[in-house]
Amino acid sequence: MAAPQDVHVRICNQEIVKFDLEVKALIQDIRDCSGPLSALTELNTKVKEKFQQLRHRIQELEQSAKEQDKESEKQVLLQEVENHKKQMLSNQTSWRKANLTCKIAIDNLEKAELLQGGDLLRQRKTTKESLAQTSSAITESLVGISRMMSQQVQQSEEAMQMLANSSRTILDANEEFKSMSGTIQLGRKLITKYNRRELTDKLLILLALALFLATVLYIVKKRLFPFL
Repeated sequence: MAAPQDVHVRICNQEIVKFDLEVKALIQDIRDCSGPLSALTELNTKVKEKFQQLRHRIQELEQSAKEQDKESEKQVLLQEVENHKKQMLSNQTSWRKANLTCKIAIDNLEKAELLQGGDLLRQRKTTKESLAQTSSAITESLVGISRMMSQQVQQSEEAMQMLANSSRTILDANEEFKSMSGTIQLGRKLITKYNRRELTDKLLILLALALFLATVLYIVKKRLFPFL
C-alpha cells in the first residue's frame, strides 16, 4: 500500500500537469483573441488564477520533497520542482508574448474601425486601461516568480552546506576507521608473537623436565646399581 506522502506527491504532480495544460490552453486563446478588450481582460484573469493554483501546488510538492526521509528521493523531487518552476517561467514568457500579439491585433482592429468612423478617443482610453491592467497582472506574477526563485536559491545553498557537512563527517569517520584498523593490526601482531613465545616456553619446559628426569634416573641407577 502506498504511503500517504507518496499519494500526496502523485496528486501534486497530476494537478501541476493539469494546471500547466490549462494555462497553455488559455495562452493560446489569448493569441487567437481579436477583441474586444473585455474578452482579453477576462482571459488574463483566468490565466492569473491558474498561475496562482499552479504556484501553490509547486510549493506543496517542494514541501513534500523536503519531508522525504531518503536523500535520493528528496533530490529527485527537488529536481522535479525545479523543472516545474522553469516551465512556469516559460509559460509566463509565453503569456506576455501572447498579450502583445493580441494587443497588436486589437490595435489593428481599432484602426480599421477608425477608418470606418469609430470613436478613436474612447477606444484609446479603453485600450490604455486594459494595457495597464494586463501590465499590472503580469508584473505581479513575475514578482511572485522572482520571489520563488530567490527562495529556491537560498534552499539550494542550504542543501550544499548540508552536503559539505556530511562529507566532512564521512572523512572524519574514515580517518577514525584507518586509526582503528592500524590498532587492530598491531594487536594481531602482538597476539601472534605471544603465541610463538608461549610455544617456545612450552618446549623449553619439556626439555628441562626431560633433563631433570634423566638426571634423576642416572642418580638412582648409580645408587642402586653401582656395578652397572
